[in-house]
Order: sequence, then C-alpha cells, then structure tokens
Amino acid sequence: MSTQQATAKETLKQAWTKRPLIISGPCSAETEEQVLETARQLADTGKVNVLRAGIWKPRTKPGMFEGIGAKGLPWMQKAKQLTGLPTAVEVATGKQVQDALTFDVDILWIGARTTVNPFSVQEVADALRGVDVPVLIKNPINPDLELWAGGVERIARAGVKDLGLIHRGFSSYGNTQFRNAPMWHLAIEMKLKFPELPIINDPSHICGKRDNLLEVSQKAIDLDYDGLMIESHIDPDNAWSDAKQQVTPARLKEMLDEIIWRKEDIDNNEYHQALEKLRQQINHLDDELLQILGQRMKIADQIGQYKKDNNITILQPGRWQEIIEKTAARGEKLGLSRDFLNKYLDAVHLESINRQKQVLDA
Repeated sequence: MSTQQATAKETLKQAWTKRPLIISGPCSAETEEQVLETARQLADTGKVNVLRAGIWKPRTKPGMFEGIGAKGLPWMQKAKQLTGLPTAVEVATGKQVQDALTFDVDILWIGARTTVNPFSVQEVADALRGVDVPVLIKNPINPDLELWAGGVERIARAGVKDLGLIHRGFSSYGNTQFRNAPMWHLAIEMKLKFPELPIINDPSHICGKRDNLLEVSQKAIDLDYDGLMIESHIDPDNAWSDAKQQVTPARLKEMLDEIIWRKEDIDNNEYHQALEKLRQQINHLDDELLQILGQRMKIADQIGQYKKDNNITILQPGRWQEIIEKTAARGEKLGLSRDFLNKYLDAVHLESINRQKQVLDA
C-alpha cells in the first residue's frame, strides 16, 4: 500500500468513527465545476466529514434527470484529492459498485428504492464480496422493517464489516407535512434490533424542503442518532434535482452551529444518582400500570362471558365512543397529547375485543 493510499485509509477511518458523522454534498453531481466548488465550500465549513453526491439517480418517472452517470466519478475523485474529504455515492447494481470502487469512492450507500428489492440488494452484496468498504443502508420506501433488516443481513453476509443505517423516512399516502413521514418509532425499533450499527438521519429526504431541516435534524440528534446526511449545493434553486431540499454550504454551517449537540451520558456521580431515582420511580409506575391493565382485562373477560350468556355482540360502538371522549378530555387536562391517547385507547380496545372474542369462542 502506498503512502497516499495509507493516508486516505486513515482519513476514512477517522471520518467513519467520528460522532456526529456529517455527510453532505449535492443531490446530484451535475458538472465538474459544481462538484469541486461544492466540495471546497463544504470543506471550508470545518463541519463536514464526508462528501456525497448522486451519480446515478433512480427517478419516479422517465424523462427526469437520472444522474450524470459514471462520468461524474472522476469529479468525486478529484474533489477528494483537493479537499481531503472521503467520498460517498449511492449504488444500485453490481456494475455501479465496480465503477465506484474503480474511482476510489470510500463509502457506498444503498438507496430506499433498492432496499425495497431483495434481488437488487443481493446483486450489490455479491459485488461487495471480498471488498473492504463501509456500506450504509437506507430504509425501504415503504414502512417494512423486515426489508430493512434483510438488506443489512445480505450485505453483512457478503463480508462487509463496516455497516450503518440511514433513516430517510417512509412513503405515506396523503402526507403533507413531510415528503417522507419520519415514523421515528420504526427507526428506533431498527436501532434496537441492530444496536451495534451507527444510524444516520437524512432530513433532506424526510422534509423535501429546506424550511424544517433544522427541526428534524435537532430531533434526530435528541434521539441519539450518530450523524446527519444533508444535501448541499452551491446554487440550490437551480439544482438539476430536488432543488427545494438542498441548502448552500454556508447555510449548512449555520444549521450545524444552531443544533444543540446533546451528550448521551456524562461522568457525574450526582447526576447519575438523581437520574437513577427518577428511573426507579418510572419502574414502579410501570409496574402499577401493568397491574391495572391486567385487572382491566380480567373485567373485560367477565364482560365477554356476560355477552356470551346473553347472546350480545362484542362491539358496542356507543359505549366505546363514550370512553374515547371521556378519556381524551381527562387525558388532555393531564398534559397527554390527543395522538398518544388515541393510540393508547386503540391498543387497549383491540386487546379487550380479542379477550372477549376468546371467551365467546371457548
């Protein structure tokens, strides 16, 4: 290995283990000048660890800009030489993997449209056998954790050691607030499933517009994400793809300066003792809640038996609507959100119906 290769390897290692890991660059590589100037300005911020750019762009409809293709890879290689930033690109086929590695791309990521297709993921995995390169895997377009986990497992079985997750939100019909609904609970569940893997948030694709990038980025950091992937372009309004969700390098620096970077933990005895007391209180309350829910379901069993004996239907819409209204009114006075109360009541109601059905079927 040459001295230059060894230096590049060490730079990549430092970037990959950096927390928070900030990946930024244009949605699409458009021209050599655009890539190099964006890279230079991003490097000057002192905040970016990895330069990204879309080389191949899978688009919803034909006729849209589908990326500059492999001719953009030498631009990324030159940008790395000029700035020292490791590079990252999205790959969707075995040929794209080979092309990217030929031009010394440091980090590969698998996009949402690829993760959704096990055949495509397997093709990428096969191309990665024996290759020492970090791979990030975006969540699939639809909210399916098994597909996401399957993508991770396929790439891991190919022998890739450095793996990570990218949470870019999920397609949701009728969604207006976000381009892709974040569904934070699914990302958290995935993190619990693979606790050893870093997880990066992609607010650009969640938001679809630059107005609330900061808000989503802050929430991700508050949830202990390991980093952010934010699209940046020297002239966002005239970008060839996804213009509304990109920001200038200068604005990116401002955003990163505005984020409150919270610590996962601190080395302070008094803090830990106080936190432990509060956690113990939560544990006791959780135990009480479980006991109360258990008692509630026993009463539901008795109601089920009564309905069976008297040949009455399980579902009583009027009664349930009454419960919803009363509980929601009381809960809101206690500071509980309507959204939480609806989800809680739906879960309790479903369990109660299932219990009563078991009694009727016995």
